[in-house]
Amino acid sequence: MASKPPKGDPVQDAPQVTEAQHAAAGLPAIGHTLRIAQRQMGVRRTALTLLRVNQKDGFDCPGCAWPEPEHRHTAEFCENGAKAVAEEATLRRVAPDFFAAHPVADLATRSGYWLGQQGRLTHPMYLAEGADRYEPVSWERAFDIVAEELAALGSPDEALFYTSGRTSNEAAFLYQLFARELGTNNLPDCSNMCHESSGSALTETLGVGKGSVLLEDLHKADLIIVAGQNPGTNHPRMLSALEQAKRGGAQIVTVNPLPEAGLERFKNPQTPQGMLKGTALTDLFLQIRIGGDQALFRLLNKLILETEGAVDEDFVREHTHGYEDFAAAARAADWDETLTATGLDRARIEEALRMVLASRRTVVCWAMGLTQHKHAVPTIREVVNFLLLRGNIGRPGAGVCPVRGHSNVQGDRTMGIFERPAPAFLDALEKEFGFAPPRHHGLDVVRAIRALRDGEAKVFFAMGGNFVAASPDTDVTEAAMRRARLTVHVSTKLNRSHAVTGARALILPTLGRTERDVQGSGEQFVTVEDSMGMVHASRGRLEPASPQLLSEPAIVCRLARRVLGPDSATPWEEFEKDYASVRDRIARVVPGFEDFNACVARPGGFALPHAPRDERRFPTATGKANFTAAPVTYPSLPEGRLLLQTLRSHDQYNTTIYGLDDRYRGIRNGRRVVLVNPDDARALGLADGSYTDLVSEWTDGVERRAPGFRVVHYPTAPGCAAAYYPETNVLVPLDATADTSNTPASKSVVVRLEQSTTD
Repeated sequence: MASKPPKGDPVQDAPQVTEAQHAAAGLPAIGHTLRIAQRQMGVRRTALTLLRVNQKDGFDCPGCAWPEPEHRHTAEFCENGAKAVAEEATLRRVAPDFFAAHPVADLATRSGYWLGQQGRLTHPMYLAEGADRYEPVSWERAFDIVAEELAALGSPDEALFYTSGRTSNEAAFLYQLFARELGTNNLPDCSNMCHESSGSALTETLGVGKGSVLLEDLHKADLIIVAGQNPGTNHPRMLSALEQAKRGGAQIVTVNPLPEAGLERFKNPQTPQGMLKGTALTDLFLQIRIGGDQALFRLLNKLILETEGAVDEDFVREHTHGYEDFAAAARAADWDETLTATGLDRARIEEALRMVLASRRTVVCWAMGLTQHKHAVPTIREVVNFLLLRGNIGRPGAGVCPVRGHSNVQGDRTMGIFERPAPAFLDALEKEFGFAPPRHHGLDVVRAIRALRDGEAKVFFAMGGNFVAASPDTDVTEAAMRRARLTVHVSTKLNRSHAVTGARALILPTLGRTERDVQGSGEQFVTVEDSMGMVHASRGRLEPASPQLLSEPAIVCRLARRVLGPDSATPWEEFEKDYASVRDRIARVVPGFEDFNACVARPGGFALPHAPRDERRFPTATGKANFTAAPVTYPSLPEGRLLLQTLRSHDQYNTTIYGLDDRYRGIRNGRRVVLVNPDDARALGLADGSYTDLVSEWTDGVERRAPGFRVVHYPTAPGCAAAYYPETNVLVPLDATADTSNTPASKSVVVRLEQSTTD
């Protein structure tokens, strides 16, 4: 292997490695937060802004979707939330002179980190066909360009309307309304790439594709299982909830291929004792082999069935369907196969069983470590089986807890951002707005990329996000985007997607969560739904980064008026002036939002109804909670190969790169690293600090290579490795997706490590 870094960006391509940490937050987190915030916002702006994050009269953090507690701390934010706010509230600006100095070809050579650090977009920008750089354009002309390209389509289904999870409820509702009035259900969104597997499994088994717990349920739980999730980086405020659960007597089992500092010990920066000593969170660490979770839960279910009195027979009899077929499959679970699939030893599984049997109230939390595998949906169904067996659905302190990413990704789906809408939702839209929405299914993310690749889609419009960097099969995705007639991105900051364009391209700058939104009827607020179905208001207070910015609702309304013209009976102008009028319409279309304006006026907002949680009522095809009995599957690993999972650094949120350090894992000043178990590394001849290419192996026979990664000896599960995305998205084929949900299978990639070709 090469002994020196490949040529390239010396900051990103020559990482430094120190010892991994075993505790999260504490004084280092405070210091890092303040340094980042002051560098982006300055001292005064930092204080004014951070003290309003997640407050009842403030704005919702643009980071993760973790819910707010009823009683909130003055500093109700985490380190990564503060980074998200600082990136949005930055004083740095990307004005037209920046684009004059940087042709698109130059932007395409820059890292995502560099692009994001340039600052806030200030003007609508247009890349004309054949031009080499963006130029400023008026809003009116920008809408004309979109209208021209949409009018030239042979069918509305040749247009794609993508949505990021940061889009507000009001903007999302208007966006899907526009797309459907135009005539398409092509509404791919970031859920397709993360928790679609959760929604698919939960809808089938429980009848509601969302989690069944509220924040107080975590506090009341006896046992919390955290599987395939790293809250210390991805949802840091969850650590406070786990700490409170521990104080109440809960035990925590962590199921993950890597040890994570936040689940080892949490040094709560909001209390003196927490800062100094911290709380050990994990009682039992099951260091599972990647993709072995279904086998683990299947065996636990077998052992529960074999334990006298362990099954909640009354609950099973009264509220479930399919028990006998499930029980027969579970009883056939094999110890040896499970140990192979999971990489665990028998004693640790038996210890987990003792904790399960001692718990009256159990919550299972998970994230992308469970959702991004080919067998992700059966895995989550098996988690539901596990909870149903002991009646842990619809009981305080118990339930399913898929932890969503973006701060309103769940709300966007509730508002109708879905390529396969329920007939009842379309019926309600038709009754309320007087047009016949399309009934055929639209395209999700993977199918949308295929449509662009094959010339079947010609206009791509993105409401937020960084589609190119977030999607799998990077080379295929970028080539597909370049085949479009027009690409449009509603954005606050620069990202990779702005440099990978169709024949024509627009960048439409929008207000952020932190900024005041004043429309014709006065100052507005928007609403969001968190990961546990709580809906609340978000009010920005900062002056907009530029007078040229429009809000997302205003962009949609003006575009709709221009495209749909006077034939549309929808009051787009009224909706732009007064978001309360949008909420009135949502109240008549979306169940659970009745009297929306009055409900959201309550401090802290309101909880959406959830039939399994609230009533033990299951709106499934059978009318009951469904046990399932899928065959147990897990990834196989050829000799000399490793099983790679993609993951986030501590200095990033999804594709937004805040910095180049992964403090908890001991990685500094770089991102191109691959974490390999030391025994595996030695067997493969991979010295710590050597450089290698990652080459993924799939049944399509196409070689996909991510070059120039520094090998880091790290205590991963044997046979398993890890590396950051989006750098490793290139390794995941477009067609490698989860069954049923079609989510990219980014967490179980078979790779071989080869001599670096970039040396």
